Amino acid sequence: MKLTQLKKAGFTLVEIMIVVAIIGLLAAVAIPNYVHARTNAQQSGCINNLRHIDGAKQQWALETKAAATASPQLSDIQSYLGRGTNGNPPICPADSAAAFASSYAIHDLQNPPTCLINTTNHVLNLN
Repeated sequence: MKLTQLKKAGFTLVEIMIVVAIIGLLAAVAIPNYVHARTNAQQSGCINNLRHIDGAKQQWALETKAAATASPQLSDIQSYLGRGTNGNPPICPADSAAAFASSYAIHDLQNPPTCLINTTNHVLNLN
C-alpha cells in the first residue's frame, strides 16, 4: 500500500519576514523623499506667489504714480493679482489658516514681499 503525503501549500515564517523587511526598507527610503518633494513644491509655490505679489505692487505703483515709500494694501493690489483660487488672493501652500493676512506681508515698494509662514525658506530674491 502506498502512503501519500499531503503537501500543504503556503508561505513559511521566514519568507513572510523577508517580504515585510523589504517593504519596510522601501518605505524607509520613499517616505523621506516624499516629504522632501512636498516641502520643495510648497516652497516653489510660495516663491511664485511672492513674485506675483511683487509684480502687482510694481504695477500698482506705476499706474497710481506712487512714491517709492508708499505701502500698498491688499485692497490696492487685489485687481493686479489676477484671479486666484475662487477669485481669492494667493496664500502660502504651507499656511494651515489659508488666509492672505497670515501668509504674506506686502511691505512698501522698496522692499519685496515676504512669507510669514517660514521666513527662512520663503524669500523672494529679485536679483
